[in-house]
Amino acid sequence: MNSVFCILLAAVCSLCAAQRGQVYNNPNEIPIISYVNDNNFDGSYRYSYETGNGISASEEGFLKNPGQKDLEAQTARGTYTYTAPDGQVITVNWYADETGFHADGAHLPTPPPVPGVAPQQPFPRGK
Repeated sequence: MNSVFCILLAAVCSLCAAQRGQVYNNPNEIPIISYVNDNNFDGSYRYSYETGNGISASEEGFLKNPGQKDLEAQTARGTYTYTAPDGQVITVNWYADETGFHADGAHLPTPPPVPGVAPQQPFPRGK
């Protein structure tokens, strides 16, 4: 009985003497300037945010052709902006629907132009 009491007393003392967790305080913390998040019962939604270091994003979406089994599709479109390490401001506009994801931005690579059709050459005829 005496040993159980000593063990319990040691456990209580160790709990009381436990150090508090350290609070993390980052002096470089980036503030959230604005934040919106709206979700609707019909499946549509809208969100956006902007941070103190110039990052921003927005998106909205809705259910296309609701109730039509084979035609129903979630559709979304949005944009995001940030500053690249080289100082260039990057903006991407995008949309996604039943055809896939499509992005547009001045920094995105584009395929080389397709050469035009060669003009028709006369076919040599035998004499």
